[in-house]
Amino acid sequence: MYVNLFLPFLYIELWLILKFNFYKAIIKCTKMAVNNIIVTITTPQIEWTFENVLSCSAQGVKGGFQILSNHASLLNQLEIGLIKLETGGIEHLFATSGGFLEVHDNRVSILVETCEKASEIDVARAEQSAERARHRLKDRPDDLDVIRAELSLQRALNRIRIAHKLEVTTQ
Repeated sequence: MYVNLFLPFLYIELWLILKFNFYKAIIKCTKMAVNNIIVTITTPQIEWTFENVLSCSAQGVKGGFQILSNHASLLNQLEIGLIKLETGGIEHLFATSGGFLEVHDNRVSILVETCEKASEIDVARAEQSAERARHRLKDRPDDLDVIRAELSLQRALNRIRIAHKLEVTTQ
């Protein structure tokens, strides 16, 4: 008899608990979605900081990867390549010569030897650098540091590729 009287109250209490936790979960998910990442790119010459970044893409030694909000902690070595940041509807493209990237608590720290905004790349200078590197590799003088010449060529070709990628995206 007493069980029948308390059963409706038990159902109502259970329903309220489930409903409250459901709304609490929705609020938590909404807050997580709003948490964008903060990206700091540091070189020996300059430091850039970007807030409200939706995604950060880079080229690691084992391939390309992308960082989104609430990403797990990570430390990765970067290759010569592209760093792409998406903030709102704007894409920021950077040519880099390699370095390190760390992710922790929605903060991305990128430490690189050189980094150049795609809009600031001097394509003519990069083409001259690529031609010099090709010429050195073709002639192969006795005192040539082959690895250094190959890296120089890779950096120059990377800068040219990223500058042309910017031209394609702005057209």
